[in-house]
Amino acid sequence: MNKRTMNIIISKLNKVYDISWKDNRGDPFEVLIGTILSQRTKDEVTWPTNEELFKKIKSPDDFLEYSEEEIADMIYPVGFYNQKAKYIKELSKILVEDYGGIVPGNREELMRLPGVGGKTADCTLCYAFDKQVIPVDIHVEVISKRLGIANWKDKPEIVREKLHKTVSEDKRNLVNALFVEHGKKICTTRKAYCDKCPIEKYCPKIFKES
Repeated sequence: MNKRTMNIIISKLNKVYDISWKDNRGDPFEVLIGTILSQRTKDEVTWPTNEELFKKIKSPDDFLEYSEEEIADMIYPVGFYNQKAKYIKELSKILVEDYGGIVPGNREELMRLPGVGGKTADCTLCYAFDKQVIPVDIHVEVISKRLGIANWKDKPEIVREKLHKTVSEDKRNLVNALFVEHGKKICTTRKAYCDKCPIEKYCPKIFKES
């Protein structure tokens, strides 16, 4: 797929889905922790939990006042809450000791933090720092493969690389929000409702089973 077609797809999806919320930059630490909590956890569990958490927590220093067990209690019922509590405690200590309590705006440095992989780093950069990157979650991955941008065997990092080559730099930070909305409503991971799709005419419909 070429950049011109991809720009049309982004433009059409942007007219269908309201992603104006993404213009409200989140606090980097809150976005980072929220994205860690979201790993293998549904949004309807993640975001209320994160909202309640940050009524108590304002900075990495605050987490250092609590034990891992106490943090686990705070973030329950997100998935893998014990492991995530360990990550949160460890990365908070690193942020305080090595970064003066400030979340770095650099992908490589973010990915050195416990519990932070490529998607979590990119979500932080995209939604807290307004960087032109494309976080690749399951919706972005599946839609990219159905559009023929990536192959079904490609790992998320390869999907990201191919997306970055296909999407104009000034539009990259729209892709995650738009593809997530589209993936929840029409091009779902289980089934694509092509008859309702606003970008159907641009899609080669490359399904995994084909």
